[in-house]
Amino acid sequence: MSRDPTPPRSTVPRAGEADRLTPSATSDEIAAFVARVKAVAPPQAAAGRGRLIFALDATMSRQPTWDLACQLQADMFREAGAIGGLDVRLVYFRGLDECRASPWIADTAQLSRLMSRISIEGGHTQIRKVLAEARREAIAHGVRALVFVGDAMEENADELCATAGELGLLKVPVFMFQEGHDPLTERTYREIARLSGGAYGRFDPGAAAQLRELLRAVAAYAAGGREALQRLAQSTGGAAALLAQIK
Repeated sequence: MSRDPTPPRSTVPRAGEADRLTPSATSDEIAAFVARVKAVAPPQAAAGRGRLIFALDATMSRQPTWDLACQLQADMFREAGAIGGLDVRLVYFRGLDECRASPWIADTAQLSRLMSRISIEGGHTQIRKVLAEARREAIAHGVRALVFVGDAMEENADELCATAGELGLLKVPVFMFQEGHDPLTERTYREIARLSGGAYGRFDPGAAAQLRELLRAVAAYAAGGREALQRLAQSTGGAAALLAQIK
């Protein structure tokens, strides 16, 4: 994981390199992680504030949804603000091997300015790096939830699922939001959500209202836990759909 100005250098999985999902194949990796994590208690975020990693695919196909996310991120802060507040770390990937993370941000205007300066570039997905950053940050500082918005999956599915299982052990649910209807992407996103104790949601291209509900629901969860999500579920379908999935 890199922060400006130096991008990371790593091998990027080839497009289409998506193995079938076999959760049992990841059991050894997860067992090894259990041994490492037993002695590590993830620190909690500051009292009254949630810590949410907001991850986005910034490759070329994502321009319309990136613009939409720039508009809707303020709704996350407003929802969380009514509960106790929210600190957000923006993570995005683009190009051949660029994956970056912002500092923790507590102000919607600051996050909006940051997102407006990021340009979209072609490239393959780097979801593995996003999950790895969430795992590292969870151990170092504590994270309530990870939300990822994308429309594709071009990596080894078993590797993604292994890391998702580690996040589940760290009590970091992953909320995977898919734009479109690609079946392999859906299957992998659903498995990542399940193994981490999170939830999966889908929205149609350009559907601002759908994505707004989903992001508000995750912000409520990050700021106030399951009880806050339950309250929101009484009035919004997106929150109800997520609540039905999370453990």
